[in-house]
Amino acid sequence: MIYFRLFLLFCLAGLLSLNAARAQSKVSGVALDSVSHEPLAFASVFMANTTMGVTTNDKGEFEFARVPKGSYDVVGSYVGYRLGKQTITVETTPLKLTLSLAPTGNQLGEVVVRPEPNKPAEYRQFTELFIGGSTFSEQCHISNPDDVRVMLDDSTQELTARTKEFLQIDNDALGYRLKYYGLYFAYDKDAQSITYYGQPVFEELKPRDEAQRRLWTANRLTAYTGSLMHFLRSLYTNRLAAGGFLAQQIRVVPNPRYERNQQQREALLAAGAAGAYSPAEQDSLRRWSHEAPETATLFPEARPIDSLRVVKPNGRIFLRFSGQLQVAHFGEAPDPRFRGKMGTLGYARTPYPPVRQVSRLQLVDGEAEIQADGSVRNPLAVAIGGYWGFEKIGEFLPYDYVPTGMPAPVRAAPAAPVRPVRRR
Repeated sequence: MIYFRLFLLFCLAGLLSLNAARAQSKVSGVALDSVSHEPLAFASVFMANTTMGVTTNDKGEFEFARVPKGSYDVVGSYVGYRLGKQTITVETTPLKLTLSLAPTGNQLGEVVVRPEPNKPAEYRQFTELFIGGSTFSEQCHISNPDDVRVMLDDSTQELTARTKEFLQIDNDALGYRLKYYGLYFAYDKDAQSITYYGQPVFEELKPRDEAQRRLWTANRLTAYTGSLMHFLRSLYTNRLAAGGFLAQQIRVVPNPRYERNQQQREALLAAGAAGAYSPAEQDSLRRWSHEAPETATLFPEARPIDSLRVVKPNGRIFLRFSGQLQVAHFGEAPDPRFRGKMGTLGYARTPYPPVRQVSRLQLVDGEAEIQADGSVRNPLAVAIGGYWGFEKIGEFLPYDYVPTGMPAPVRAAPAAPVRPVRRR
């Protein structure tokens, strides 16, 4: 199973606008050259992972009139300069910032070496892993492919991609233009893991007619329903069941037989040709080749909220649990292009509704702070797999997205305490 590290409901009557329900404040400031301290006129300034973006005036000044409470990366971009970034926490008091951008101009006599064009096979693998293979992903188009540098390490087989400025992606399924500034992407084939991070900003595209506007609204709701963002918002407000979610504990432990059996397999392979193996030896080789270094035990009962999150005295909320979580969502069918195997929910005396989407969640550092908008303060502190790992850029929504017209979800039946199910 491929795991992803990110740096991804209520019934309509109970759903308040996130922007209305959360405190807001004004954020303003000035963008300056870090060397000359001169203002940068007409620079782009945005809140990463949102649709909030502005342009500085002729004095380098910018203003966001209403920013919901939370933590943000304020990013400045200007031609010929490195990105300027400042992390802020918005409460109720207005903030005034000074955003410094460092120039990147060439020194006199410096030789500029242009990178070689990307190899088609490596670029294709990057787009498949980053953009994804869902129905929505197939409607995403990179408009500046020459601005990304894709490289494959021959020794480690690690595939990496970087951008000097930004990668621009038009999502014709959701109606967004995504500019992913400072993108870093890495695919580790041996570990079966993907890591990517940067400072993306969303721009809403203009629909050509009312029919396309309605289609984008419906598709955004589809992308949101059952997503990691949806789950974290429901967890933050203690409404997992109302959101159609079921969180179950997975205990992962080392397989005590794995190392010994792999040694026996290597010794048997070194002993002779495959045709010389007895039927019993061939059977052993088949079993050992599919043996996992770890075993996983699924506990079918739903995890109580206090075993999933902790609320600190200052009101900040953290994901905190041991092992892994299996998260099932019952409200929406999976994408027809999903070819993975959905996890089971175990043997419960009271049957659950039909399983729609099953994902996995694991903490990297023991805990991770989550915010009301469904974001993780440190995206690299969590790893996801299963259906959430399948959903990629095609389903990527800004954190200021607010769903509209959402029907009441199917509620999950409570789990009965029964014996755990061993899974590999």
